[in-house]
Amino acid sequence: MDLSAIVNLLQQELGTQVVIGTDDINAKPPVILVPAEHIAEVCQVLHEHPTMYFDYLACITALDNGLEKGTLEAIYNLYSIPFNYQLMIKVSLPRNKPDEPLPIISTVSHIWQAANWHEREAYDLIGIYFTGHPDLRRILLPGDWEGHPLRTDYVQQQSYHGIQVDY
Repeated sequence: MDLSAIVNLLQQELGTQVVIGTDDINAKPPVILVPAEHIAEVCQVLHEHPTMYFDYLACITALDNGLEKGTLEAIYNLYSIPFNYQLMIKVSLPRNKPDEPLPIISTVSHIWQAANWHEREAYDLIGIYFTGHPDLRRILLPGDWEGHPLRTDYVQQQSYHGIQVDY
């Protein structure tokens, strides 16, 4: 199995629009870039197709690329145990302004149960909203916490329920 075989399979199954780029030279594991609107269907094929069978979701990481770039990323690290192959999927999302709704991407928690907590963490700390998630709420911070602390422009609140936060 190699990256070109994965891309070809995805494009045959779902169309050419589902993979917008790859990197197998600079990135280890190899990377495919997927538009946000196609992440769930791409993951479904990768999980269910008998020649791929990515049965293990190791991690979903969220990344803030900063105000200059204006994007956030959701990064999925997958592993096919039977085929001993790793793959990274990157999804770029437009960064929202403070008065706008959070960027939206579909959940993959119905494919891999491990995604449940990973998506909650990405929501909590970076501010990516996962539609269809069965229980999307903060996982590390209190439910009424203001902001998403791993964003580069995060401004910590001075107090929380009368307790000084900033030291």
